[in-house]
Amino acid sequence: MADTPGRVRVLLVDDHQVVRRGLRTFLEVQEDIEVVGEASDGEEGIARAEELRPDVILMDIKMPGTDGIEALRRLRELANPARVLIVTSFTEQRTVVPALRAGAAGYVYKDIDPDALAGAIRSVHAGHVLLQPEVAVALLTQDDQGPSSSRGGALTEREREVLSHIADGRSNREIARALVLSEKTVKTHVSNILMKLDVADRTQAALWAVRHGIGD
Repeated sequence: MADTPGRVRVLLVDDHQVVRRGLRTFLEVQEDIEVVGEASDGEEGIARAEELRPDVILMDIKMPGTDGIEALRRLRELANPARVLIVTSFTEQRTVVPALRAGAAGYVYKDIDPDALAGAIRSVHAGHVLLQPEVAVALLTQDDQGPSSSRGGALTEREREVLSHIADGRSNREIARALVLSEKTVKTHVSNILMKLDVADRTQAALWAVRHGIGD
């Protein structure tokens, strides 16, 4: 089936067929979202992500063989551009926090309302980070893997402004509008921020910013 221009292309990765069927049913009624494929475990999910190049991947954490966390790490190593939204039935911080550290853009629970799920997909596709408050707190208090606060001194004043907006969950487009910059310029600032803080993605940059008092 040919892709529809302008739609968010989604890949479903979950070992339960009934869950994948339910997610597909939720999403097929959304005019701006297209399910382009499915996978039953992390290994297949990685292969399908490389083949299909989706915009957003809905990924379970607990799967046989290659689980969601390992799949996230390998997708990062492959520099796959897809944004990963964890869809899980697990609420324990010890389960969700490693997934976010591995590069997930956020997470939702499997009993999420269909409209809320669609909204979450649009949000992470736009560049937002979705963190439940209790997990954000857990991440902020785990300093053992966090970058040193001294690295913030390498940021320019403009980069600190951009970082503040990242911490507030804004996308590049929203940051560009707020600071009266082009999206290309904002993207360059974001890349410089990630490099200077030695973090892998916007989620980690946002956590660093909040931990060190940057942002609201």
